[in-house]
Amino acid sequence: MTAMTPGSNIPLTAARVAVDVAAPVRLDVSGLLLTADGKVRSDDDFIFYNQPQGPGVSYRSGGGTAPDAIVVDTAAVPPGIEKIVVTASPDAAGQTFQGIEPTATIRNGDDGSAIATFTPPRLGTETALVVVEIYLRNGVWKARAVGQGYANGLAGIATDFGVSVDEEPAAVPAPAAPPVAAAPTADPRIAATPPPPAAPPAAPAATGKINLDKGRVSLQKNQTVSLVKGGRPLLSQVKMGLGWEPAFRGKDIDLDASVIAYGPSRNHLDSCYFGKLSILGGSIKHSGDNLTGEGAGDDEVIVVDLGRLPADTTGLVFTVNSFSGQKFTEVAKAYCRLMDATTGEELVRFDLTSAEPQTGVMMAKLIKQFSGEWEMTAMGDFVKSRTVRGMVKPAAQAL
Repeated sequence: MTAMTPGSNIPLTAARVAVDVAAPVRLDVSGLLLTADGKVRSDDDFIFYNQPQGPGVSYRSGGGTAPDAIVVDTAAVPPGIEKIVVTASPDAAGQTFQGIEPTATIRNGDDGSAIATFTPPRLGTETALVVVEIYLRNGVWKARAVGQGYANGLAGIATDFGVSVDEEPAAVPAPAAPPVAAAPTADPRIAATPPPPAAPPAAPAATGKINLDKGRVSLQKNQTVSLVKGGRPLLSQVKMGLGWEPAFRGKDIDLDASVIAYGPSRNHLDSCYFGKLSILGGSIKHSGDNLTGEGAGDDEVIVVDLGRLPADTTGLVFTVNSFSGQKFTEVAKAYCRLMDATTGEELVRFDLTSAEPQTGVMMAKLIKQFSGEWEMTAMGDFVKSRTVRGMVKPAAQAL
């Protein structure tokens, strides 16, 4: 899978592709069929939720639980259409993309495997984006990362590409601008305010997120890995193994590993620990308490069935506490590692390389993305708490 940057392009490896666009908020995703002059032939070439079908191009709803997508069947695109641009705008009126940068994933339209991803960087006042374009060049269909923003929403994109919009009187006369013809609109929510100049394309970004395609990932503090392998999310049982050793031989140390589950509003759902070994209908289970930390291998293991988690479970924070009151400066070789529960393969590892004189530490978090994919982030943040109960509030703040 290719991580694209603004302006980069790739040849398509599938004749039928789906471009989904995900963000932390609900998005409206649209597609426009353009001729060689960069314009639609008519309003029928604007494909969106209210007009979901066009020649060779269709809109696919994610139903609120998955991102919406534009599907392009390049073999069915009519002659004269040389480009399909995929756009996105927040569903909430007036909301900008600042802090909620979207990610477009170009997938094989038949098997869903990911071909490329693109996240436009450094967004601000933009309320709509041309995210990517699928275009024909010398008989070959390609995809290009764009990331061009518009501060006046979907109306700016629509008029730029020749879609007619309704013109309604404004309360205050607008500055002089090129007139917009009144005609039936494809989307009744499109505002009629004449568009200001488009924002310049976003600057190039660094490459995309780490995933599991190249094997085991060793994380540093605050690094994130997407639990995706071969273009598909990992929706199976995983094990989080947590281990530690006493810093001074002969001195036992009683640490307790736990996981705290949260809902979409950072609301506490439940906690799994030595006193409650199974939560959320058995989708999360704890191996039991280790009182000494002696011996090689994982001291405590928490099994998470990602596919069986309740739909409102969006965040898991894995913690370790010193019930006996010993500080983490008395602990050596503390780590956590994520494994495939079926094969035992180690997927991700995080070694705690520093310690503070505290009794609790947040080791890692698993966050469910809007796309349905899970991401693991190494934390290593210390807290004054001997039990998981005292970790609930700081862990929620860290999500």
